[in-house]
Order: sequence, then C-alpha cells, then structure tokens
Amino acid sequence: MSATTSVASSKAETLRALEQAVIFEDSRFLVINKPSGMAVHGGSGLSFGVIEGLRALRPTAPYLELAHRLDRDTSGCLLIAKRRSGLRAFQKQQEAGYVHKHYLALVKGEWQGGGRKVDAPLSKMTDKSGKRTVRVDARGKRSVSRFTPLQRFDGATLMRIKLITGRTHQIRAHATHTGHPIAGDCRYGDAAFNEAMAKIGLQRLFLHAESIRFEIPGVEPYEINAPLDPRLEALHGRLVKR
Repeated sequence: MSATTSVASSKAETLRALEQAVIFEDSRFLVINKPSGMAVHGGSGLSFGVIEGLRALRPTAPYLELAHRLDRDTSGCLLIAKRRSGLRAFQKQQEAGYVHKHYLALVKGEWQGGGRKVDAPLSKMTDKSGKRTVRVDARGKRSVSRFTPLQRFDGATLMRIKLITGRTHQIRAHATHTGHPIAGDCRYGDAAFNEAMAKIGLQRLFLHAESIRFEIPGVEPYEINAPLDPRLEALHGRLVKR
C-alpha cells in the first residue's frame, strides 16, 4: 500500500467513525462521543482530526469550530459550535464557571474516604523527546478538580471527576498527584498498574468525558451524556469488586 493510499484510508476511517459518533445536534451545537485515539484537530504529525473530519463530512456547513478540547487518548463528550454566536455564548458561560464537565476514570489503588477537592497548580513543560506534559508546581496556574469514588475494586477505584478549571492534562496530572494514577496512562501513570490492567484487556487510557451541562440565556439547558466505550464497559465487568 502506498503512503498516499494509506493516508486516504486513514481519513476514510476517521470519517466513518465521526458519522457514527454524533450523539446530539441542534441549530447551535453538535456533540460527538469522541473515540479514544482520535485527535480533535490536525497537528503534531497528524493532518486530519475531528474538526477537519466534520468539515469534510459537511462541506456546506457555514461554521464548525471546537468549543473546547479533549486529549487525543480521552473519549467522550466533545462540543462543536455551529454558529459563532453559539461559541461566544458557550465561552462566556465557561469563563463564568457555568459549564459542568464530568469524567469517569479508573485509577490505581483503593481510594480512601469520600469525595475530595484537588487544588494543585500546574505548569507546562516539555520533556527531552519533545512531548508536552504538566506537573504540579507552586508557580503554575491554579487547577482544581473534584474526585468522587463510585466503585472500589481489588487494587483500583472507579472515579467520577468534575473539572472546576480546565488545564491541559489536568485530570491525569491531578490523579497522579493524589497517588492514584489513571489506568492506561503512559505519560503520567504507573507502569506496573498499566501492565496489570493490560493483562485483563485494557488497551487505552481509562478516561472518559461522561457528560457536559451548560445553559445559554433564553435557551433550554443543555445536558448531554456520552455512553462509555464498550471496551471500557467490558473491562469494568472483569474487575473484582471489594
């Protein structure tokens, strides 16, 4: 297969996945349940991502812009604005703290106690290989997440996490900071835990944008939920409950 054919095949697969991923749409917004492994936009060696794919699928659409972002390895709710006015309204709500995003994550270890607010500033850095990472740093930007345990298993806990701020890799860095890194996280995670999870079938980061809720003045509230990846559901069923 030539390089040109391979790229064309990759684009075709992206378009098919995007067509199947739309979970909500009205005149202002479109929401997809983004698959893990799909970048939200081209760059970093990728020429084709979610936004380029949607524009290819809808060549006559006058406006399609990302309203926020998800890491490439994270699945779940991703909001795309279909109007500039919708994007501005969403951004105003987000700046005011009225956008509510919840994630599901499987983390290492048995979380002790109940819900906990993690308030730990994060700074961006680049490692020797050129990969962008973040770390807890007193000189960094304030970053706040709310971790709530849902189910405890033998050696792991299923968490619901609410983003209070929205920094790059925030949940992944905060999870590791608490001593409970996310399963399948090759950048911030625990190698032995990742290996143990891989042995029972985990082949991706166990982080999923479960829901997004916000209001636009004069419009019914938006509340969209994204079903969990069947691969994560299957893994969840293989964990041993405490």
